[in-house]
Amino acid sequence: MADLPTHTIMFEILTRLPAKDVGRSKSVCKQWYALLSTQDFVKIHCSRSVVSSNQRVLLIDDLTCSVRPIISNNNDYGPSSTVTFPFHHQNNDLLLWNPTTTAFKRLSTPDSHGFYINNLDAIGLYVDADDDYKVLHIKRRSGVLGVYVYSREVDSWRNIPFITRQEYLSPHFNWSAGTFCGGTLYFTVCECWIGGTNVVICFDVNSEQFKEISFPPIPSNGMVQGVLVNVKNVLHMFASTGMFEMTIDLWTLQGDYWIKVLSCPPIPPISLSLWCDITHYVTNGNWFVMTKLGKLFTIEMDMKPFECFYPVSWFRGFKGAVFVQTIVSPSI
Repeated sequence: MADLPTHTIMFEILTRLPAKDVGRSKSVCKQWYALLSTQDFVKIHCSRSVVSSNQRVLLIDDLTCSVRPIISNNNDYGPSSTVTFPFHHQNNDLLLWNPTTTAFKRLSTPDSHGFYINNLDAIGLYVDADDDYKVLHIKRRSGVLGVYVYSREVDSWRNIPFITRQEYLSPHFNWSAGTFCGGTLYFTVCECWIGGTNVVICFDVNSEQFKEISFPPIPSNGMVQGVLVNVKNVLHMFASTGMFEMTIDLWTLQGDYWIKVLSCPPIPPISLSLWCDITHYVTNGNWFVMTKLGKLFTIEMDMKPFECFYPVSWFRGFKGAVFVQTIVSPSI
């Protein structure tokens, strides 16, 4: 260590600081400000931030936004802190927002790109082979489908073709948010009644081609949810079916086919209203089902422990997300 240049030692130390401390450190001197603002620093700091201690739960209702840490030893929420929105959050604008630094970028344009309608549109976030952060926006408007991609690098939207079955454009089908895994965005498309059609739409982010694959072979004698999660770059689905009492199976995708990993015992009856409020986490070999009120139940899985929480991005009635505290800016 004594032979290393002072600049290198400083760089190694600063890239391991919490994101908020990096922000404060920028005011130390001009040299530190310049160093902490470089893209190389931001990338390395971000790569070292993906640990459970830096993860937070963001919960939003109509009036307030709160951020809570996840307590690793008992897998529950910690004390909440209120976050003030730096923008009007009840508009239909799409935004990129870093809740840690409060920086945001509005993606809506005068030519109607970047406007989102809940329960009709679907969004997927991904990084392509050129390390460009992008947003895929699937829009359903009066039986017409439009698919658009936003590039953070060039700061613009463009249309891409997507031909699918006409019935998927109906509001009777619920599209999930996209789950990015192995260079592909995956969306569950589920018909909103018992015995309806359920499929998975796949978007290859480099070829920009779509395809459809089947759902796992689960009974459809009740409400069906397919909740996707990327665990160590392998796509998993928690497929649940039932009415008041849920049965949940864990599946993993191999090629275009689903392989069952385990079957969980029936979940005790819960209120139907909670089906729209549920958030899921996978960590330390367990799967946690939580709402804004706290943890509902834990499903133990005989699997290799994971290093951090893997959010299942399925929010419909209640808005929320799991995020890692970083200094990444929404703009370049």
